[in-house]
Amino acid sequence: MSFMEKLRGQLIDIIEFLDESRDTIVWRFPRQGNEIKNQAKLVVREGQTAVFVSEGRLADVFAPGTYTLETKNLPILSTIQGWKYGFSSPFKAEVYFVATRQFTDLTWGTQNPVILRDPELGAVRVRAFGTYALQVVDPSALLRQLVGTDPQFRTDEIGDYFRRLVVGQLGPALAETEVAAIDLAANQREIATRLAGQLSEDLSEYGVTVPRFVLENVSFPPEVEAALDKRTQMAVVGNLDQYTKFQAANAIEAAATNPGGAGDGLGLGAGMGIGAAMGQQLAQSLGAPAQPAAAPAAPPAGPPPLPGAGSPWYWAVGGTQAGPGSVADLGARVRAGEVTRDSLVWQEGMAAWTPAGQVPALASLFAATPPPLP
Repeated sequence: MSFMEKLRGQLIDIIEFLDESRDTIVWRFPRQGNEIKNQAKLVVREGQTAVFVSEGRLADVFAPGTYTLETKNLPILSTIQGWKYGFSSPFKAEVYFVATRQFTDLTWGTQNPVILRDPELGAVRVRAFGTYALQVVDPSALLRQLVGTDPQFRTDEIGDYFRRLVVGQLGPALAETEVAAIDLAANQREIATRLAGQLSEDLSEYGVTVPRFVLENVSFPPEVEAALDKRTQMAVVGNLDQYTKFQAANAIEAAATNPGGAGDGLGLGAGMGIGAAMGQQLAQSLGAPAQPAAAPAAPPAGPPPLPGAGSPWYWAVGGTQAGPGSVADLGARVRAGEVTRDSLVWQEGMAAWTPAGQVPALASLFAATPPPLP
């Protein structure tokens, strides 16, 4: 310190603090030799509190305002040795300015996930983050418990401790809500309010309160989020049977727009199947039996039909059910004269017994044949 600064300090004694850092909670006024002179001016602005410490003891606390430091204005200090002289000579004391405004730019987050027992998902790991506001309500307690002789106490010095305190309270707060993990977003305000009250109670011994606590997000591990997405997709789909039919209809439409044998064959087969299903539903709505009166006999044990052969056919001969057999078997019966266009036939998927001549799949069996040679 230069000679002129020392001289100015002896002539003018204005004690004030203009905070430009925005993160300073406590600041000690620098004074050469900690000498406070008689008639010194103390300026305490809104959002501040001034604390006098004399000979290691907290002497007085000043609210916002302008004060002239005299013995009559300092009833507590007047009982301490040296103040009884009315500041006739410099007295060594320290002045701490404590910010009482809200510090709102503070953030928190769970470094490690918190394990939560969910009533629907079981044990799940969750992470959370958000913001909070900090405010000093008891400067004396803050100086005694945390600051000590620190000349500049900032928010980052309490931030790490506060984050550990939040993580310790987050798990019990989530468990006490007794809500499902997927419903936490709808209860974030309630959880945040509960946490703010609990944290304020825990920090009361330090003279600090939490006027605002914000729980911005609660997230799950990627595998849990993927499972929830699948569950949501299933809920959107709803009836899987209807969804399968819908997908099949889309495939038929796409195949119909593709010219060629494959598309035509798929369209023909699908059209027959859809027509049969619609016929069966119509028969059920009219009260007609969807199945023939006489249940078809169970096919004999053996290998399944060859791919592309389709379901077996049944036919009526003289009022008696015959079959099962393939299209080739029916063709042999047609050539033998046992089965005609008016003979009733049935195959799985058909609504009722139908004359063979009216079944498109058997139309080739009754194609016109040339007359015998002369």
